[in-house]
Amino acid sequence: MPDTTVLKVAIVEDQPRIREGLRMLIDGTAGFRCSGSFESMELAIEGIGRDLPDVALVDIGLPEMSGIEGIRLLKRDHPQLDILMLTVYNDDRRIFDALCAGACGYLLKKTPPARLLESLREAASGGAPMSPEVARRVVALFRQVRPPEDVAYHLTPHEIRVLQLLVDGYNYKTAAAELDVSINTVRFHMRSIYEKLQVHSKSEAVAKSLRQRIVR
Repeated sequence: MPDTTVLKVAIVEDQPRIREGLRMLIDGTAGFRCSGSFESMELAIEGIGRDLPDVALVDIGLPEMSGIEGIRLLKRDHPQLDILMLTVYNDDRRIFDALCAGACGYLLKKTPPARLLESLREAASGGAPMSPEVARRVVALFRQVRPPEDVAYHLTPHEIRVLQLLVDGYNYKTAAAELDVSINTVRFHMRSIYEKLQVHSKSEAVAKSLRQRIVR
């Protein structure tokens, strides 16, 4: 992102006081602009593309569809969108699920305003900002799931590429377009991936490939 541009940020937060506070912080800071403010993930999915932001600041505990559930849908529709979680939850499961779903970073709501703004810039520049306690949990989690050095699934380069696209939020149709192949070819690769990884669904394949560090 060029330094001369204004960073556009969308907010997905159901609590009006927090949502308005974030909007005022963003709009009141030079170099930032709030491109949209949504009280639910459903409204965000519907409206965020009208003024597509550089970064979406997303809560987890939303009414109806959770922030984690909505990440994949946002990434499917807008693969270039960076999604930064802002939540009160710091448990391993939500952290892992959010990052696997496509979040580029994970902040707790107690993050000071100056650090929050810095993290938005960091996310838009390709970074992965995290609250310190979250970063420690992520390090500990990856130590726990580190596979044996001799794990080998014999995936082909094409199969690994398909897996990487799915991790990045693509579906079969958009992955086929990216690879310039038919949807049937993607499905053929996925059947082979399922067999080699011994899984039965796309979500299992994505989760296992991340745990085993097959893709990033």
